[in-house]
Amino acid sequence: MSAVLAWLSTLVTIAVLVAYETVLMVAQRRRPERMARSAHAALREDWFIAVSQNPGSEILAVQTLRNSLMSATMTASTAMLGLIGTVTLAAPSLHASLDEAAMLPSLTPKLVLELLLLALLFASLVCSAMAVRYYNHVGFISGVPVESALRKRWNQAGIAYVRRAGLLYSWGLRHLILVAPILACLLHPFAGPVAATVVVLVLVRFDKVAASGSPNSTAYLGSRSN
Repeated sequence: MSAVLAWLSTLVTIAVLVAYETVLMVAQRRRPERMARSAHAALREDWFIAVSQNPGSEILAVQTLRNSLMSATMTASTAMLGLIGTVTLAAPSLHASLDEAAMLPSLTPKLVLELLLLALLFASLVCSAMAVRYYNHVGFISGVPVESALRKRWNQAGIAYVRRAGLLYSWGLRHLILVAPILACLLHPFAGPVAATVVVLVLVRFDKVAASGSPNSTAYLGSRSN
């Protein structure tokens, strides 16, 4: 395959993913109540408020957060394993490019895809690890008796932390999903645009919700959509 076709397939693959994420970001700002990321962030906040108002729900809250913590940990572990494997495979290509007299890497479609793959996996790892951190904090807050003064003191922090944890987990999982088209393009350039299109079509379905989960969350989502 000629270098021109390889470059074209690579650029189309990246352009499809970037275009979708840009459209999603615009839609997120215009109608946050219809987008899954904002709606689910509001759901987590409503959940924390609900368990904070019901004495005896501390154990249930900690168990729920433990499940979320395990999910974020699995995502981080997957990203870490993928990152190690990608570094092992991409290092020879990068070293070969740096061996030239100019000591500058020769930009090729394969090198661009490998670097992008590393960036996505690293972003997924960081976001998932930070989600684990915030879920861990919320777990301690949720374990404090609801009626205690200490719990009331930390309730606002708990609401903010559970929102951040959910958003970070969402970003980590999203970056992990976007790895698929890049891998497909590495295997065969023409497979990249097809895989990117398929992934976008799947994400369109999951990035929308039929209606906002809370009647009071719409105004709040408009000011804190992300």
